[in-house]
Amino acid sequence: MNPSDLAALTEQVRAGMEQHQVPGLAIGIWHDGEEWAEGFGVTSQDHPLPVTPQTLFQIGSTTKTVTATLVLRLVEAGKLELDVPVRRYLPELKLQDEDAAGRVTLRHLLTHTGGWAGDLFVRTGDGDDALARYVAAMAGLRQLAPLGGLWSYNNAGFALAGRVVEAVTGQPYERVCREWVLEPLGLSHSFFFPEEVMLHRFAVGHLLRDGQRTIARPWALARNANAVGGLSSTVRDQLRYARFHLGDGRNEQGERVLSPESMRLLQTPQVPAADGQEMGLSFFLRDVSGVRVVSHGGATNGQMSAFWFVPERNFACTILTNADHGRFLNNGLTAWVQKHLLGLEPPAPQPTPRPAAELAEYAGRYVEGAMGNAIELVPTAEGLEFRFTPGDRSGITETPADPPPPSPALFYDPDRLVITQGQLEGARLEFLRGKDGRIEWLRYSLRVYRRQE
Repeated sequence: MNPSDLAALTEQVRAGMEQHQVPGLAIGIWHDGEEWAEGFGVTSQDHPLPVTPQTLFQIGSTTKTVTATLVLRLVEAGKLELDVPVRRYLPELKLQDEDAAGRVTLRHLLTHTGGWAGDLFVRTGDGDDALARYVAAMAGLRQLAPLGGLWSYNNAGFALAGRVVEAVTGQPYERVCREWVLEPLGLSHSFFFPEEVMLHRFAVGHLLRDGQRTIARPWALARNANAVGGLSSTVRDQLRYARFHLGDGRNEQGERVLSPESMRLLQTPQVPAADGQEMGLSFFLRDVSGVRVVSHGGATNGQMSAFWFVPERNFACTILTNADHGRFLNNGLTAWVQKHLLGLEPPAPQPTPRPAAELAEYAGRYVEGAMGNAIELVPTAEGLEFRFTPGDRSGITETPADPPPPSPALFYDPDRLVITQGQLEGARLEFLRGKDGRIEWLRYSLRVYRRQE
């Protein structure tokens, strides 16, 4: 890796941390046998320690790819099948929609196509029954669309997958994951439980509240979220994990962990996802300048992560931040690295004004089904104003962050909007129509919001 490129990247990191009020960041890059990792800033504004490449951050939903890797290991061991009803393993499963409960498979769960509201955040205790109690609570989740009929990011589906793992092994998800994935891959600095994390240097989340940066509380997610997004890790462990997924299924000692066929399956498109992406088994897939980029990322209470790799270039990058606005920094750094180090740059949307007469069809209120997040779209002279009202986040945080300010949005394609100014600049929205051609849903931040009449 060119020292001048790394110096320029370091400048981008420092400027972005100041712009987005991010106290601490760790970043790592792997390219053709070379590894570079660095830490910046501090772990906590209240009790600051320097961030290093060995500092633990919550990686959030990148954990979903670990869960999918575990599921495929169990498939190869003959303990699971991807395309049989989950009720084969969990006959007690109940969902609001009986058809979905009877037919849902692990493939549905690993591709976010269950169709029910996916953001169920409740605390069900710290015991080994936490996931079982969570899955019981899923019986109340609203079915937004028929099973397999609509892609919408679904945290609850991965909790259900974690519970299936427990059912077929007779052990807690975390123990199975450590034995079947973390240890074979050499992820010795990746942990699920706070009592493990606290023995090492770790990052604390931060939020902007009333315009002031504050510590995000509580630090830990609920135990039932471990299969969904509960892993804490370091950039060095994340790069080791990326190298595995760049390979043929062997670990760094040459031992076979997954077959080449299963490795390919994880990165094979299964269904269209949001924003022009496709969904593999847990991994997001996007072609940038004609080159496949495989990615995930995570958001917890005040910690944001990015994780992506480019098989064709033998390249991987991970970014770990300890602030809610770290998501904007991650996006900017990802775009910079892809452009300046790989020559990859996606075409930017070209927003254009719409006549006022065309906007009424899209204006209105759209509501997410589990937490109650709401979006209101109000016509303006040229487009729509995006207004976001957060729902109940008490299952995640005691210190809710400030909501984003109202933002202007313009159409760049039929039924597609992009926010053009402010904090959310570049965020995209997609209108989804029912069989009668009328708008039924709005997809934003990977989630589907149902239109309110």
